[in-house]
Amino acid sequence: MTDKQQTAAVGSQVSEEDPIINDFQIVVATVNGTGSQTANATLIRALFKMGIPVNGKNIFPSNIQGLPTWFTIRLSKDDYIARRETSEVLVAMNESTIAEDIAGLPSGGICLYPDDWAIATSRADITYYAMPIKMLMSEAEVPSNLKDYVVNMIYVGTLAFLLGIEIDRIREALDYHFGGREKPIKLNMDMVERAHQWAEDHLTPSGRYQVEPMKTTQGRILMDGNSAAALGAVFGGVSVLAWYPITPSTSLADGISEYLSELRHDPETGEATYAIVQAEDELAAIGMVIGAGWAGARSMTATSGPGISLMSEFAGMAYFAEVPSVIWDVQRMGPSTGLPTRVSQGDILAAYLCGHGDTEHVVLLPSSLSECFEFGWRAFDLAERLQTLIFVLTDLDLGMNLWMGSPFEYPDEPMDRGKVLTAAELDKLKGDWGRYRDVDGDGIGWRTLPGNEHRRSAYFARGTGHNENAFYSERSEDWMHNMERLRRKFQTARGLVPPPAIDETGISVSIGLIAYGTSDPAVVEGRDRLRANKIETDYLRLKALPLSTEVHDFIARHDRVYVIDNNTDGQMARLLIMEYPEFATKIHSLAYSDGLPLTGRWLTETVIEHEGMVK
Repeated sequence: MTDKQQTAAVGSQVSEEDPIINDFQIVVATVNGTGSQTANATLIRALFKMGIPVNGKNIFPSNIQGLPTWFTIRLSKDDYIARRETSEVLVAMNESTIAEDIAGLPSGGICLYPDDWAIATSRADITYYAMPIKMLMSEAEVPSNLKDYVVNMIYVGTLAFLLGIEIDRIREALDYHFGGREKPIKLNMDMVERAHQWAEDHLTPSGRYQVEPMKTTQGRILMDGNSAAALGAVFGGVSVLAWYPITPSTSLADGISEYLSELRHDPETGEATYAIVQAEDELAAIGMVIGAGWAGARSMTATSGPGISLMSEFAGMAYFAEVPSVIWDVQRMGPSTGLPTRVSQGDILAAYLCGHGDTEHVVLLPSSLSECFEFGWRAFDLAERLQTLIFVLTDLDLGMNLWMGSPFEYPDEPMDRGKVLTAAELDKLKGDWGRYRDVDGDGIGWRTLPGNEHRRSAYFARGTGHNENAFYSERSEDWMHNMERLRRKFQTARGLVPPPAIDETGISVSIGLIAYGTSDPAVVEGRDRLRANKIETDYLRLKALPLSTEVHDFIARHDRVYVIDNNTDGQMARLLIMEYPEFATKIHSLAYSDGLPLTGRWLTETVIEHEGMVK
């Protein structure tokens, strides 16, 4: 028996079945802080460049280094991008979790691991491939300070041979990752080629899992949601960013800083035309944002759940004083510090009702790269049109992981600054102006901006009781009149926020599904699975709060409406019942939260279970 045959045969008695092409999941198990990010990004981008639909999810601990981390890459010829529960291809680079990782492989799976590890190869239904990590590293001329990073390219090259990933696409992925810098590209590519050549000489692919070029990703992009949101904010005219670092929102602020430093300078002086402040805490950050918004700047902050808790009093002030401002909340697992690097949609009610007293906020709910970009600029238009605080709620999955998307549609309309009075317009009013007066019936008053030279332009932006002229008042009728106007403005917002996306079968269907944000991919896949089980569904995806009439009508048309929440309490279901108590018996909460994104299989099984109880 040759060396090549021996290596392929170790621990393997895999049954011969038809190959699975472009429809499986890879998981790379490593130790946090060992530099696998470049290798994993190279793999997913190379597959994307082959035209194969992919989605990557990084499951990492909240410490700096030392604990287990897993990176999954889903390939789906059917263009599904939701998480899957199982991975068929394992790259085991963490000795402390290898037993558990191998146990999670399905029958027919394959496992790559360093050849100097003594592992139990007792499972006869999977194929093991031992990689000569130390030998390949010793043969290559890698600077000592870079060895911990370049070593991961060994599994990239080995996987490329075993699965059929095109070497040229790997080179293109490295070129993208390193921005065309030849030295790091050559260093990493050399190790990929060494590993690929070794695998070609010594290994026999199982043939079970293969990749083949497709054309599905042509014209699409691959990036993370925080970068898309940052770019959208720049196109929306953001000029002030105040923030305090917190996972998983930090890269959004970093992205804005990077884009602004490149794009926003006075053409004559070269001076920056923006301000970015890393504040001492979240309280200071939101205070700066509201101050800048009052002064007429398009201002924002980026944070996560604990930051929202600290910002709640200022959020109430922005609502009551009616100051345009934007908060991006990249949600993570709570309550309290919770699991900072895990996923949840747990801030829905906190954002919607943020602040004490009778307070309700406009909340945008993007579910894709294109919506992260669109809501990045649209949030500012809504903030200034409505003169209020706008929340944009994404989560760690959308914010920090790589997603496919369509090229962005750049805004082809002027910025909506809302109801702003100039000095000339104040002259025409001849003194008849009240900052908090509703003259148009939409609940939105007219405002002036600092710098307006008209002597009657000044007013107090009060967080205390005031009348329509912005004078301090504790009179009951002034208070009630102001709150009624704010309620009227909130009704106006229902017609201004992005409407829900509705996908109905066109036939009479009893079951409606309502979801939002990153639950969408699981619902899309789950509906196809349900259809295969003879269960038809209609689907409404929420894009914003407050709820529009389309939501009411969708619920009215269905006997049962399942509301999908990636949280424990079913927060959106509670909000819908609060909004539409007449439909309380129709609305059923499907809430699940284990720190990971929802899956199509979970949705399918859960709906089938509930339908069985109904019958």
